[in-house]
Amino acid sequence: MQSRELSFNNGVFRILQITDIQEPPSISSNTMRLINAALDYARPDFAVLTGDQIKGYSTSFFSGNIKEKTEKLIKDICAPMAERNIPFTATFGNHDEQCGIGKELQAEMYKSCPGFVYGEPAVFGDYGTFVLSVEDKYLIWIFDTHEKDGHGGFGCLHPDQIEWYRKTRDEYEKKCGRLLPGIAFQHIPTPEFFEVLHKVSPLIPGSIRAYGPHKNTWYKLDPHNSGLRGFLGEAPAPSHINSGEIDAFLEKGDVKALFAGHNHNNSYVADYKGIALGFTQGCGFNVYGPGLNRGVRYIDIYPDGHFETRTLTYRELCGTEYDNKLIYLKQAVAPVSVAGVKTAFKELGITAGAVGAVTAAVKIIKKYKR
Repeated sequence: MQSRELSFNNGVFRILQITDIQEPPSISSNTMRLINAALDYARPDFAVLTGDQIKGYSTSFFSGNIKEKTEKLIKDICAPMAERNIPFTATFGNHDEQCGIGKELQAEMYKSCPGFVYGEPAVFGDYGTFVLSVEDKYLIWIFDTHEKDGHGGFGCLHPDQIEWYRKTRDEYEKKCGRLLPGIAFQHIPTPEFFEVLHKVSPLIPGSIRAYGPHKNTWYKLDPHNSGLRGFLGEAPAPSHINSGEIDAFLEKGDVKALFAGHNHNNSYVADYKGIALGFTQGCGFNVYGPGLNRGVRYIDIYPDGHFETRTLTYRELCGTEYDNKLIYLKQAVAPVSVAGVKTAFKELGITAGAVGAVTAAVKIIKKYKR
């Protein structure tokens, strides 16, 4: 059972996706200005925080009462929704637990915030995977993609989560007498996010280099995919294995879109076999991101299954003035990925005598990874 009923508002239900807030205990005023402005502009019926709300690797968490710091940070992040009486929910990213507070306790902290909506956990111990119903006409799937996949890549859904999705999907179909359309939210994208991109020569201006299983390839947004809009600022960073999540969605075609975060510099929507795959850019100013194009996304869903979406940026909502310019400048030049830095060192021909220095540098740079 879900903790609060959700209803369409004159035939439409507006969801605001906020991702990669990734703040330490001292939240950036720019981040909060963006979230507040977005809520006032979009006036959503519901908000979804799709992971990495917490910059868990921040040294600010390494002293003092970590539990109190984490609880205050979560309350501060949730305050804009609570103050406006906007119901909201949250799942986890790959950095939230790094503060030293586990997901179970963090889930309880979220539940203590006014307006927080949650469903019954999909599987035992999974506090970031559940489904929410909008009048038993539309389903909102919330998935925890975990941290790592055990194969060198970022996390993905586990088999028990996918089986839970299938079982729950079919139960709703039986209960309601029809297959309910749905929309899914999670932190880490799936490997299919590469399939909607256009592989190009590295000589093409604006081409983006990939790493991991796609290393030594370069990509741009595919101009032939009519569903594309937005920008590609870094290669997707999914799991190195395919969990079968998208294939499960394609079985009955009920899930109309999957929206992820994780790659702060990406913001686009593309069609993959009838499912919209969407990136939403990061909104936090205490971590790397797309400059003043940091932003959020709103999605309008309708009972017949279709949806409409667009993003809102800091530049659009708040203009070009911002606080803490030195911190902002530091984040503008922060490395996007450890893999990219390692490759750069290798291509520069670092000698064996410098290996120790490079290793130490990589350990520091890991603090700035996605």
